[in-house]
Amino acid sequence: MVWAGLAIGARNRSAAIRGGLIGGALVLAAVLATINTGMGAPADSTMQSASAATTASPVTTAPTAADSTAQGYAVPTLPIPDLGYNAREGRALFHHYCMNCHGEEGKGDGFNAYNLDPRPRALADSTFQATHSDDDLAAAIRAGGGSVGLSTAMPPWGRTLNERKIRNIVDYLRALAKREARSGETPAR
Repeated sequence: MVWAGLAIGARNRSAAIRGGLIGGALVLAAVLATINTGMGAPADSTMQSASAATTASPVTTAPTAADSTAQGYAVPTLPIPDLGYNAREGRALFHHYCMNCHGEEGKGDGFNAYNLDPRPRALADSTFQATHSDDDLAAAIRAGGGSVGLSTAMPPWGRTLNERKIRNIVDYLRALAKREARSGETPAR
């Protein structure tokens, strides 16, 4: 017996089922895409005169389940086109470890910020960063805020993050400050 191009035997049955399900999902996605773009409509319903075609408004399609799934799993990104590799890795680490308190853009307005006293530092503030070296920022990340005279609510990440990852976060923080300085925004703190 052959199903979805795979021989079904005692060993290959689960592989064939997986292959068939994936293949079926791809066929279904192609059919839905064809229907949404109007390719599946009868030929006479899509015929328009030349003058009507020039004045007609563009055809829009309703969002599909694939669109909403892609949006649900989209990684938040900042419009910083000039991030190098280290800063991009730092952005991912910042979003994982720091964003809940410091906010997505480092403005000190994260989800947990309102539960903390004192509030988290606005790391995107270029005036704050101008007074702190890379080593100062790395020390605060490594040993916690209390070790450098800042808030003791900031935990030490030195046992979780290695030195390279800490430096990449610092690179990303520097990129946030450059973005803030270019845009002229004033962070919350």
